[in-house]
Amino acid sequence: MWRTAMARATGAIRSKLPEITTTPFHRYYSSSTNSPSAVVNSMILRSLKEHYTEVSKMAPPPKVSPPEPFTVVKGALDSGGPVLTRVYGDEEIRLSVMRMINILPGVDPSEIDGDDEINQLFLHVDVSKPNKDYVLHFLCGLYPDAVGIHSVSLRHKLETSGLLEVPSKYNGPSFEALDDRMRDAFHGYIEERGINDGLFPFLQAWLYVKDHRGLMHWFKSVGTCVKKAN
Repeated sequence: MWRTAMARATGAIRSKLPEITTTPFHRYYSSSTNSPSAVVNSMILRSLKEHYTEVSKMAPPPKVSPPEPFTVVKGALDSGGPVLTRVYGDEEIRLSVMRMINILPGVDPSEIDGDDEINQLFLHVDVSKPNKDYVLHFLCGLYPDAVGIHSVSLRHKLETSGLLEVPSKYNGPSFEALDDRMRDAFHGYIEERGINDGLFPFLQAWLYVKDHRGLMHWFKSVGTCVKKAN
């Protein structure tokens, strides 16, 4: 939804550009008090305002609470870090999420079916213990009806502040290279800690809200920059 609004906004701006690149346009404004730059800025601002208004009227998704005992990390909507956290025994578990389409190289989002795009999430699970420098990190695919582990690695606690940090140590074998019994054991490990498809409804709704906030901020920030250029 938000991606469509973004595409429509940029498309509307681009559709106006040929009108200001023709010779008659330049000839007219070369003798006018209005410069081509001022006209372009005016067109951009008008388009941004129209689409800002359109997006602001979009109905938010139904409010969904995270499954207990997970709680939302304060400030998560304004950062790229963890979204949910919980305590399990002496462990702290922190979850970060992003859409799979956002990090797959060479994939054009416009070629992806809408349902596929929103129903495929990457889930980063960090399991840490007190007085330990390293956390057990799971990279998982999260779907409406399943969770699948892509990799298991050890990361230094300082490396877990970002979603795509390159680990400083050996990252371990490919998860698919492990035997069936070990893979099943790891799936049981995260299931025991509440990592299951029950997280999907909340995280999907949370990403919608985050994208909406980001898009609104983009419209306002670009508009401010264009105004300053006048």
